[in-house]
Amino acid sequence: MTLLRKPTAIVSCLFLALVLVAMIAPQMLTARDPLDVDLSVALQPPSAEHLFGTDQTGRDVFTRVIYGARASIGVGLIATGAALIIGLLIGTLIGLAPRWLDGILMRAVDLLLAVPEFVLALIIVAVLGPGPINIAFAVTLSVIPVYIRLARVHTRTLRQSEFVTSARLLGIGSARVLSRHIMPTVLSRLSVLATIGIGTAILSAAGLSFLGLGVTEPAPEWGLMLAGGRNELATAWWIAVFPGLAITAVVIATSVLGRHLRRIAEEGNA
Repeated sequence: MTLLRKPTAIVSCLFLALVLVAMIAPQMLTARDPLDVDLSVALQPPSAEHLFGTDQTGRDVFTRVIYGARASIGVGLIATGAALIIGLLIGTLIGLAPRWLDGILMRAVDLLLAVPEFVLALIIVAVLGPGPINIAFAVTLSVIPVYIRLARVHTRTLRQSEFVTSARLLGIGSARVLSRHIMPTVLSRLSVLATIGIGTAILSAAGLSFLGLGVTEPAPEWGLMLAGGRNELATAWWIAVFPGLAITAVVIATSVLGRHLRRIAEEGNA
């Protein structure tokens, strides 16, 4: 209920709902084909006929932005979801490990955290090779250390909590305490971070596509569209500006929503 009283959270939710429609059913927002080429209308500025203008081959930029949501945001969602699950499992196990083992494993995690996420993803793609699947895999691996660290911190805190101690005194086994009490609580706290992390993952995936390491033409993808329009900024700014605005808007919306959820979680724990 608190979330619905925040205008910025409501706007973010509505915008993300529209983006979700673009991902699932883009034909509801545009009747054009994102791959249709018409050289007779190439490089036309935004108009009533073409809301976001056309690109070098006459393709409708608005349509390509709408259809590009699936590829651009899909990678972010998959990477964040996979990182959340893997980070939860590894971080929880590290948090339950003996102190000496915890120290060794966390030094390795800290080493990965010292490398910026985008740079780490870039290194992984350089090793694996370009492609949308490899980008999703690289972005996932690059963000996992953050979730591992947070899951480990919450797990070690919960180990000393009263309700976990009470459960053990009642004779409840360690496996059941872990699955019924510790992991669900840690997951709820990681989910707030994941909401913010979706935007970061989308930005990383778009950056890798911009460098030509993701999907290839003529597939619609926001990072690829940015790359295709960077040389036309002086004469056809709309080719790069509108997919750039789409990336920016999604990142801001997920960040705003995530911060509101984190504030609500903090108030609930207070």
